[in-house]
Amino acid sequence: MKRILFLSSLTLVLVGVACSKHEESKTIQLPTAKVRLALEADANQAGWVAVTLNATQRATLATRLAASVKKVFVTEGQHVAAGALLVSLSDDDLQGGLKAAEAAVAAATTQVRRIENLAKQNASIQAEMDMATVQLAQANAALAGVKANIAYTQIRAPFAGVVQTRRVNEGDFVGPGMPLMEVEGQGAMEFTGSVSETEAKGLKIGQSIPFEVEGKTGLAQITGLSTGGDPTSHRGSIRARVAKGGEGLRSGAFGRLKMAGGASKIASEERFVAKSSLVQRGELNGVFIVKDGKAELRWLSLGEPQGDRIPVRAGLAKGEQVIDAPGDLKDGQPVAVEK
Repeated sequence: MKRILFLSSLTLVLVGVACSKHEESKTIQLPTAKVRLALEADANQAGWVAVTLNATQRATLATRLAASVKKVFVTEGQHVAAGALLVSLSDDDLQGGLKAAEAAVAAATTQVRRIENLAKQNASIQAEMDMATVQLAQANAALAGVKANIAYTQIRAPFAGVVQTRRVNEGDFVGPGMPLMEVEGQGAMEFTGSVSETEAKGLKIGQSIPFEVEGKTGLAQITGLSTGGDPTSHRGSIRARVAKGGEGLRSGAFGRLKMAGGASKIASEERFVAKSSLVQRGELNGVFIVKDGKAELRWLSLGEPQGDRIPVRAGLAKGEQVIDAPGDLKDGQPVAVEK
């Protein structure tokens, strides 16, 4: 019996060894991939913040009423004067209310005069006069309310400018607060963007800083600056009005502002990665670095893109070699760096 048990145990050991060797033979050895390293970010390019150029005067027009669109008088790209009629809404029910309110004012006015005449003849008491006066005031207030609502059916340009967006057509039904038109002025222009606390160091309202947009350069004056306003990204906002070199600039263009003084020096010490180096898996972003002759996938915390570069907030140490255009590279795959 003991001999049988010994043989069974020996058989299991041999089978286990055979299976282990079989699985080792099935392990796939990844081939050595030839890779190129991403170029280090130029220190002179650091210290710039991506921004968007917009007109300082910009309005989204809406109504506070629920009504159908009777007529649209303008379209995108059309120049309009201040006070020009842009959209007219149906107001049939309001016009009926207007006539009723006017009739109520007329009746209340007549009643006040009647009481005044009776008072001259000592045929009325003060309470009657007070009541008639109150009724006239109520009628006038109701009339003013109806007129105000009718004014909301006539959507007019708040300033001279250009219609940027038209969101409605004749016959559409609109509700309170629904955007109908976007109008942009043709005066001064400004940049808006976000900055970190590091990038904003050394900046102050009223300071002039260089800008670049679509190959054009100039100076912009900071008119608004806040840091750390967003609890998620820990970034604030910057607003800078174009002060010099604004000829030929168009609204909606992307540009960048040069952070001055200590901010540029600090920003130049940050790491940047090229967009071509990124590996995206769902909401995760990372890069492959070369470590001990193999590719190692490193997940990163990134800032806002600056052109074709993205600042790295965490996950990448200075001096680590980032692989450019990794393609289908695998984590742990042997690599040979091309010179």
